Amino acid sequence: MSREMTHPWGLDGVVYPEREDRRSSGKVRGRSTGLEGFRARRRPRSENGRWIVEAVKTGQSALSDATDAAVLDAARELRPLLKKQGLTQELVGRAFGLVREAARRHLSMSHFDVQLIGGWALLNGMVAEMETGEGKTLTAALPACTLALAGVPVHIITVNDYLTARDAEWMAPLYTALGLTVGTIVHGKDPAARREAYRCDITYCTNKEVAFDYLRDRLVLSDRPSQLRLSVERLYGEASRLSRLVMRGLHFAIVDEADSVLIDEARTPLIISSQTDSLYGEEVYRLAMDLAGSLVDGKDFLVSENDRIVELTPTGRLKAESTDWAEASPNINEQQKEQLVRQSLTALHLFKRDRQYLVKDGKVQIVDEYTGRLMADRSWEMGLHQLIEVKEGCEVTMPKQTLARISYQRFFSRYLGLAGMTGTAREVAGELWSVYRMPVLSIQTNRPVRRRYLPDRIHASADEKWRAVVKAISREHDLGRPVLVGTRSVEASEHLSGLLEQENLPHKVLNARQDKEEAEIIARAGDTGRITVATNMAGRGTDIRLGEGVADLGGLFVIATERHEARRIDRQLFGRCGRQGDPGACVAMIAFDDELAAVHAGGVLRWIGILAAKTRIEFLSRWTGSLVFWYAQQSAQRQYAHIRRNLLKMDDRIGESLAFSGRPE
Repeated sequence: MSREMTHPWGLDGVVYPEREDRRSSGKVRGRSTGLEGFRARRRPRSENGRWIVEAVKTGQSALSDATDAAVLDAARELRPLLKKQGLTQELVGRAFGLVREAARRHLSMSHFDVQLIGGWALLNGMVAEMETGEGKTLTAALPACTLALAGVPVHIITVNDYLTARDAEWMAPLYTALGLTVGTIVHGKDPAARREAYRCDITYCTNKEVAFDYLRDRLVLSDRPSQLRLSVERLYGEASRLSRLVMRGLHFAIVDEADSVLIDEARTPLIISSQTDSLYGEEVYRLAMDLAGSLVDGKDFLVSENDRIVELTPTGRLKAESTDWAEASPNINEQQKEQLVRQSLTALHLFKRDRQYLVKDGKVQIVDEYTGRLMADRSWEMGLHQLIEVKEGCEVTMPKQTLARISYQRFFSRYLGLAGMTGTAREVAGELWSVYRMPVLSIQTNRPVRRRYLPDRIHASADEKWRAVVKAISREHDLGRPVLVGTRSVEASEHLSGLLEQENLPHKVLNARQDKEEAEIIARAGDTGRITVATNMAGRGTDIRLGEGVADLGGLFVIATERHEARRIDRQLFGRCGRQGDPGACVAMIAFDDELAAVHAGGVLRWIGILAAKTRIEFLSRWTGSLVFWYAQQSAQRQYAHIRRNLLKMDDRIGESLAFSGRPE
């Protein structure tokens, strides 16, 4: 790869710059071949970025005795050079040197050589795979400052509001020292505050907030005006549509936890909707739910946990059609009856309280399955949300109609420059390349990893597993060692909490109900004897620092009580321990009736695993269990990859059809 980097992102004079959609050219984007996966992992080499280390040392040495004002002046002198000459080797080295020196002075931290290489990878539009705890937040400041000094607005995209606020506050002194402005976008900010934040040189935001802000801007520019027309509209000042836009285009984005945002969350499109008059009254939803509750599983309907769909049998369809709906809705047709009953069955059998949603303040609130956090002001479509409200005895809200939609694949591909960082990218390197054209570069750790992976402990039943988990927690707690226990749902975290209370084991629970206490709980999770039970809220981006003397006890002990559909997510949880050369240990304590095995492993294979576990022969149980859960994870990932490909193809078709009408996505 060339050391001289072009500078295509500024586009002076362009109103709301963004990349045109890529077309498939007969090939399905999102389907990565083995060769593409190989290219994505092997094409870039970290040795190609070694030059940046020497260049930074040369540039920084001239600043060692300079005053803070002189460092700021050096940054100001660099601005016009970067704008005029682009990202040349010499200028990038100088910029990185400035950032490193500012971090040393104002954050009491200096970038390691491996972080400089990671920053170079991000500047080149790669996904930098850096082990958890290797300082990705500090690494991102290198390309962010370099691009901002070159006049390129930068979005640093995180997975939740907590990380957005934390990282922006942490890095702010560094940016200020270089004369750069920083803004944050979190849920609840009004349009004026968002507009101001996007006007900053560097903006921290979550993936959902930035994507929805883009969709809102697309609604303002619904007729897809040309650059010429937008330039003319500028003359109208405050009366122009441009004054109502929140963002100023899609220039360059650095995506933290890139595999989570660009792959895992790409299964679900982002939709902006508005309240509308309901096609059905509340009585229809209640009738549909009552009817669904009277149907018999296996006779009237079939549930596919794997595909997460419900199908009515001929008997079930006959019952739906023969029910008297006239009093609830006189004009309802047969197709609508079937759809309502199917959605009611979905609400009853596939959506569980304290798993997919919580009931809080009398309202049904969706829980994000990847982050474990509540998704405020979000709702399911096609009447599903209203039916779950009926199921839970909540006030039935009005359904919404779709105003605009877009997939993550389509949205992030519109950035003129895109880079990412994560600790777990190699398994999805092929898809990252085929969809986003981002190669993966694995960065070595600054210090040797001292994390110990203990063999999986596999049990025949959940009850047996939970007893073993409590016993393991008690043992480590007696040693004074902090313990972090990962669960997949609010329900599981509260179940374990009850078991710990029975054993008089003091602990803290971190889930969607305790989200306001997150910072305090995480800050103390590494203290001596601390027990923390957490959902995925503690799985990504959380930095658990060891208390005094904890390293001598072996460091943080992490227990995973279930495997996730992707091994990458398991590795993220385990990555909370053994960070930056600290000691630590982790273990998975799982059971054959866990959701992953029950849904994705297949009946025969799971049955063999249960028999093996009951033999109490440790080697046989462990070997069979590893096979069962490996197969289940592979099956789940194939299914989800298929969903993402179908969503991408549908998005392309919608985009092509709407291009003729000029309507937004």
